[in-house]
Amino acid sequence: MQELTHYIGGAHVKGTSGRFADVFNPATGEVQARVPLASEAEMANAVEIAAAAQPAWAAVNPQRRARVLMKFVDLLNRDMDKLAEALSREHGKTLPDAAGDVQRGLEVVEYCIGAPQMLKGEFTDSAGPGIDMYSMRQALGVTAGITPFNFPAMIPMWMFAPAIACGNAFILKPSERDPSVPLMLAELLEEAGLPKGILQVVNGDKAAVDAIIDNPVIQSIGFVGSTPIAEYIYGRGCANGKRVQCFGGAKNHMIVMPDADMDQAADALIGAGYGAAGERCMAISVAVPVGDETADRLIEKLIPRIEKLKVGPYTAGKDVDYGPVVTAAAKANILKLVESGVEQGAKLVVDGRNFNLQGYEDGFFVGPHLFDHVTKDMDIYKKEIFGPVLSTVRAKDYEEALSLAMDHEYGNGTAIFTRDGDTARDFASRINIGMVGINVPIPVPLAYHTFGGWKKSAFGDLNQHGPDAFKFYTRTKTITSRWPSGIREGSAFNFKPMD
Repeated sequence: MQELTHYIGGAHVKGTSGRFADVFNPATGEVQARVPLASEAEMANAVEIAAAAQPAWAAVNPQRRARVLMKFVDLLNRDMDKLAEALSREHGKTLPDAAGDVQRGLEVVEYCIGAPQMLKGEFTDSAGPGIDMYSMRQALGVTAGITPFNFPAMIPMWMFAPAIACGNAFILKPSERDPSVPLMLAELLEEAGLPKGILQVVNGDKAAVDAIIDNPVIQSIGFVGSTPIAEYIYGRGCANGKRVQCFGGAKNHMIVMPDADMDQAADALIGAGYGAAGERCMAISVAVPVGDETADRLIEKLIPRIEKLKVGPYTAGKDVDYGPVVTAAAKANILKLVESGVEQGAKLVVDGRNFNLQGYEDGFFVGPHLFDHVTKDMDIYKKEIFGPVLSTVRAKDYEEALSLAMDHEYGNGTAIFTRDGDTARDFASRINIGMVGINVPIPVPLAYHTFGGWKKSAFGDLNQHGPDAFKFYTRTKTITSRWPSGIREGSAFNFKPMD
């Protein structure tokens, strides 16, 4: 069995803690590798190496740092198929979806190539007699990121690309469920010219997370995962004086107005609700048709589309719609929530509980589910399922639909499907959710805008990627400079006050 490593000081390093986690092939249920779980001492060693390497990297001018990222983009494109295959093998998502995972991270790297422009400061000439004032953006030092299993390429690049472009060193603690791609990314960055020690990959569990939070050298932490862990890291990290940015759970609603193109809305819900087996923080898990007639038409469109979904391993070809969920525990939790929906009175219109894929009986496959007549007191509505389960909550009118999304504790993403511009504008203006789609089901912003939710979906005052990333990974220093006049005339023995 393959034994994975950490990546520290520019080399693959075996774990020394004696603790390991199994890495599964989700399609077969087999353990395909084991990954070391770092101790506090191992994390401290990685931080020490990063701290020693960082000042020289920060002294490299931003344009030269950007050239490393340019080369990294070339290498990502060169190895796209290899990265996608490794990602699919450990996560379970289809090959096109895995390549999209890499691509959306690559686009943030491309944006960060603009570091010379983004890091420019401000200057005021003659703020007073002989006085100039200017600001500069400087690197924090050693930074860290704790990333989730569902996007093992994209989210690490969302964090380390801007951090490195700003002149920081970065400690990446990826998910122990699918750690191979982050290790491959570290290798590619050094092939692109990144100095050794600037990007360290340290695998681990809660012990490694706590070692990051409590290490006094680490200046900032980025996190994506569940809301309870986001709250824990944010609270403890801030208490330790770090800059912290944490993104938590989601329950994304898609409002379907009576005037919507129902085929377009149904197609959007299929991709947004069941793509990647629902394991996306921006997945649509709640459809909110306005009016019973709209709901009936939508359900009628959804049922045949859902029944035609092809579920299978990534090796079955590019026409597979989605693959397995990541672990047996994730599958069990999804099915438990489905049972709760049935018990609490929701109508299970499409029942995937007995789904079984011949030849892959031990895999972590979950069939597609569609609920109708879901109410907001049910567990399937309140909790993030993170699986191929779509709940339909019928709203009597637009205001009730709007309030469903606004009253939910999560505020990551939302969407509305309508032909009416006034309704769309009102929705975009009033909704208390961070990312909004208008006839777009998964409104993930492109790299040059920022990504971030509201309410219990995000903790911290700055979003991921876009301009906010350059603010998060730098500090502003402001200099007031005065060169006294008269020196060129010779010595002066009296101090000339300001006029």
